[in-house]
Order: sequence, then structure tokens, then C-alpha cells
Amino acid sequence: MTTLTNSNPNDNYLNHTKGIRSWLFTVDHKRIGIMYLVCVLLAFLLGGIFAMMLRFQLLTPEGTFMTQDQYNQAFTMHGAIMVFLVIIPAIPAALGNFVLPIMLGAKDVAFPKLNLFSWYLWIFGLVFFLIALGTGGLDTGWTFYTPYSIDKASSMGGVIPALIGAFILGFSSIFTGMNFIVTIHRLRPKGMTWFKMPLFLWGTYGTAIIQVLATPVVGITLLLLIVERSVGIGIFDPAMGGDPVLYQHFFWFYSHPAVYIMILPAMGIVSELISVHSHRHIFGYKFIAYSSIAIAMFGFLVWGHHMFTSGQSQLMNIIFSLITFSVSIPSAVKVFNWLATLYKGSISLNTPMLYALSFIFIFTIGGLTGLYCATLATDIHLHDSYFIVAHFHYVMMGSALIGFLGGIHHWWPKMTGKMYNENWGRISAVLVFVGFNVTFFTQFMMGSKGMPRRYATYDMLPNKDLFQVYHIWSTAGSVILAIGFVICAIYLIQSVFSGKKAPANPWGGRSLEWQCASPPPWDNFAEQPEVGDCYDYSVLEWNEEEQGYDWKKDAVHPGE
Repeated sequence: MTTLTNSNPNDNYLNHTKGIRSWLFTVDHKRIGIMYLVCVLLAFLLGGIFAMMLRFQLLTPEGTFMTQDQYNQAFTMHGAIMVFLVIIPAIPAALGNFVLPIMLGAKDVAFPKLNLFSWYLWIFGLVFFLIALGTGGLDTGWTFYTPYSIDKASSMGGVIPALIGAFILGFSSIFTGMNFIVTIHRLRPKGMTWFKMPLFLWGTYGTAIIQVLATPVVGITLLLLIVERSVGIGIFDPAMGGDPVLYQHFFWFYSHPAVYIMILPAMGIVSELISVHSHRHIFGYKFIAYSSIAIAMFGFLVWGHHMFTSGQSQLMNIIFSLITFSVSIPSAVKVFNWLATLYKGSISLNTPMLYALSFIFIFTIGGLTGLYCATLATDIHLHDSYFIVAHFHYVMMGSALIGFLGGIHHWWPKMTGKMYNENWGRISAVLVFVGFNVTFFTQFMMGSKGMPRRYATYDMLPNKDLFQVYHIWSTAGSVILAIGFVICAIYLIQSVFSGKKAPANPWGGRSLEWQCASPPPWDNFAEQPEVGDCYDYSVLEWNEEEQGYDWKKDAVHPGE
């Protein structure tokens, strides 16, 4: 690919062309990444509103303001929006789209038009979820389990629109994954071998493999569910001769790898944050890189641990339990290597690093509590309790979302060309960390004592007074968490309009995205950048005049 020269230093991707039409029909990966980012954050706001509704409903054992049907609709929409519209596309589609080609020194992704089409598919998927919301909602749970999704008497009218929306979003995910695989294979610059790639690219590559191989399974499954509900052909519904456990096998064969679609790119981000903001070469580069691929492979083999109580054979339960324990090994490899990177590093406790440290703490708790879910004896007791809710959120929200926030703060100066208020950034990061742990750690305790999940009221339970105390603490934590998010939104938006101009390299990063201007030119690089060790920070020094990092005067540039 020929890199075009950008002769005007003030010409960047934000102002190269103007008008809403130039954005809606752009094929610039950076603009598409920004559009994904805005849309995902708006969907996150909608999903967060449903989450707060759930928390306030459970303040009293009798419930506060929702009926049981309304509660079922609220937690279904919360889960479906957060999983399909927010966490799965957040890092790959938003941050990955923006950063990946620049990290490769490329002008764009391999298929720019397909990239734009993927964004439009995401929009169409959102539209169908909004149609589902406007046509009575749905009360099936985000997993669309049969017979709930088949029984027209109990389910709402929004089931089919929501299924169509999830089906369309699957295509968006597949196309994004295909684009990234080809881009990484074909557009790496001269000198960037596989083991000279930034670890974020390894995480994104592993994620793309899962997107391409696993997503078609859930797409076909949802299509069969639509046919079954609309035409009445028995596939999963036992009343028509179908098998509901078959649906669970199909769904979790995708949805457990989908866990790693959410978490793998966040791990890639944390690898970048830990190294850059401790100003130390990443420890065990190859082990972290290989562990990304190992996690992607193991993710396809462990879906059965979601079904220990479904009646599958004892032998299969034992096999799935064993494999589930093994998937913790590559995850532990990453954590130990991150800690070794921090050892004797020159750590900057700025906002991105606070999110990275939060990730390590929260992900470790999420991973360790997963061992209880993988153990047959304890999972039988904990299944469908608030322990599972807490574990799921520690892995999905507390890890994937925290990594996403860390990546936003890390690359915000590059995306916008503006610096945010660091003091408010630290305050927000601490509030998010404290609020998250107060919200969900209490749910481990109430779940272990028998509080079932998906209950709109719990006044019939013998421990209702104890459960109410836990729910009050959990709701208080959710308020703290929401305040942290609101502060984060305020100072990031404020930085766009009145933030200090960002230097090209404010953190001292060594990968290629820090070698172009902030914000990047529309063609990324005037000339093909030279590739070196992307974690060798010895060639950089602080430039007081630019308030950023620059090459040392006596440093040998890559390729010399």
C-alpha cells in the first residue's frame, strides 16, 4: 500500500473533510472508530439506566416500583444491550479500529468499505433492539433460553426483533474480525515480524479468530429460534418435540468464546498500559503473545461448564470441569508477567495506569471465583445465585469495561489531540474502582448464602432481612459507580472543547501510533515508519518544551 504524503501539518483526520455526510460515508478507520466509540457509549448509557432500575427495585424485599414482568424486561434489556451492543464491540470495533492500522504503520484496514458496512450493521442491530423495546420488550433473559423465547403467552412482542438485532450484530462482529485478521497478515510493515507486534495486536488477533469462527454458530441458532417462534417448527421447544438443552449447547458454544471476545482485547490494552506507564520493557513478551492464542483456543472447549445442572452426563461434567481449570493457566501467565513488568519500573500513577492496576485486581478476583464455578460440588450450590452475577460482572464489566476505560484514557490524546484533566481522571478512576467492588463483592456473599438471581422480590425468602442489607450496600456501590462514570464523561467531553493541546507522545510510548501527530493525519504517516522494539523506552526522553516524549539526541533510530 502506498502511503500518501500529508504536506499540511494542520490537516488531520478530524478536519480533512467536513460535514455530517463526510462522516456517514467515510472509509477512514479513525472516523469509523470514533463513530463506534460514540455509539457504544450511548448504548452503555441506556444499559446503565436499566441496571440502576434493577438496583433500586431490590432495595426492599417487596420491590419498590416495578412489577415482576417489568423487572424481567429490565434485566433482559440490560443484559442484551450490555453484551451485544457494548462489551463485545467496544474494544475491537472502537479502539481497535482507531489504533490497529496506525500500530501497523498502515493507512487503513485491509477492507475500508467493509469496515464502514460493519458500523452500519451495528446501527441496524441497535434499531431492532429499540423496536423490541418499543413493542412491549422481552422477558426471556439475555440468553433467549427456550421455552421462554418460544412461549408467546409469557414472552413479550419484542422477542423476534431482538433476535433479528442480535443476528445482525453477529455479522458486524464477523466482518470486523475478518478485516483485522487480513490487516494484520497483509499490512504489517517491513521489519514488523510476528514477535515485533505490540501485544494489543496479539489480543486483537486472537479476538478476531474467535469472532470469525464462533459467531456463525450463534447466528444460525438465533435464526432457528426465529423460525421456530414464527412458523412453529419444533427445534428447541419440548412442547413441539424440540430439545431445549440443544439450544444451550449451541448458545454457550458461542457465548463462552464471546467472553474472550470481551476480555482478550482488554488484556492487550493492559499489556500496553502496564509497560508504557511503568516505562519498562514488557516482561515475557512471547509468553503473553502465545497466551492470547491459547485463551482463544481454550475458549472453544469449555462451554459445558455453563450446563452442569442441565442433566448432561457426569463424564461430560468432569471433562468440562477439567478443561475449565486449564483455561486459567494462560490467564495467570498474563497476570504474573504484568506484575513482573511492574517490578522495579518507574511507575506513573496516572489515570490509564490506575485503570490498569484496577484491571489486575478485579480480573484476579473474577478468575479466582471462577474456580468455584468450575468445581462441580460448589457450582451446584452456587448456580443461578448472585454469586454467578458477581463473578460474571467481575470478569465482563470489571475487567473488560475497566480495560476499555483504560484504553480510552491512554489513546484519548491521540484520538482527539487534547489532554483531559488528570486530577479528575484519577478521582473518577478511584470512584469507579470503589463503586464497582462495593456493588458486586457484596453479591458474592449474598449468593453464597442462597440469594437467587433474577428475583424481582425476595420477601418470601427466609434470609430476606440479611439479603436486604446486602442489596442496600450493592445499590449504594452502584450509585458511587454511576458518579464515577458521570465525572469521566464530563471531563472527557470538556477536554474536546477546552483541553490542553496534546503532544505526539504524552506518555512515552514506543509503538508506531506514538510516532505520528496528535490527532493523526488523515493518511496516518507521510512516510512508512521504521519498526523497532516497541517496548524499548531507552531511546526516549522527556521534552520539556513539547511537554511530551521525543527521541534522545544520541539514540539510534530503527533501521539505522
